[in-house]
Parts: sequence; C-alpha cells; structure tokens
Amino acid sequence: MQITENMAIEITPNNGVLDVTLKASGKLTHADYSVMVPMIEQAMQSIPNVKVNMLLDATEFEGWELEAAWDDFKFGMEYKDTFLKIAIVGTKKWQEYLSKMGDWFMHGEVKFFYDLNEAKGWIN
Repeated sequence: MQITENMAIEITPNNGVLDVTLKASGKLTHADYSVMVPMIEQAMQSIPNVKVNMLLDATEFEGWELEAAWDDFKFGMEYKDTFLKIAIVGTKKWQEYLSKMGDWFMHGEVKFFYDLNEAKGWIN
C-alpha cells in the first residue's frame, strides 16, 4: 500500500512475528517517517513481545533529507532489540556499506542483497 509519494508498506502478522515490507524511492523526508513510524508502532503494539522481520526494497532509494536520516536512526535505536532480520535490497555500493554499519547497532541480523528474490528467500 502506497502511504506517501516516496514510500509503500505492507505489514503482515505471522505467528507472533510482524513481517514488514517497505519500498523506499527517491529522497525520504521527515513527513514520510511521520506516516510510516506510527503505522509500524501500531502494528507492533497489537502483538505481545513482538519481533519484526523487515524487507526493505531500496532499489529506487536516493537517500534522506537530514531530519529524515535522524528519524531513521532514532527508530532503529528505539527498536533495535525488536528486529530478527532486516533484508535490504539495493543497487549501490553506498547502500551496502550503510547496511553493514546498521548491522553493528541492531541485535538481529542485517543483510544486503542486490537481488530481491535472494532477499525474500533469506528473510523467509
């Protein structure tokens, strides 16, 4: 479901785990996070002791505005213990490097892929 001009999201409960598929395109803004974060938080609150698997399609992603980058960092730090797996699919080396840096902060696994089907196979 398209939630902003730059973001589409699908949230599916799956046996106590929340499966989140997110497609980011263009440059993300604070307004994008103002819509996305409450949606994910509301879904997480519906499952006791929830864990999350996230598939991020960043193949059309160009980066963040400064405030949006801060929003992304805050969200990641607040929920770093909640994520089991984060699969990031992209097309650029800088995306791969950022994924590796993100793995340092998350308690779950973060893995970068250049192929969407490989990412889907890994996350499932």
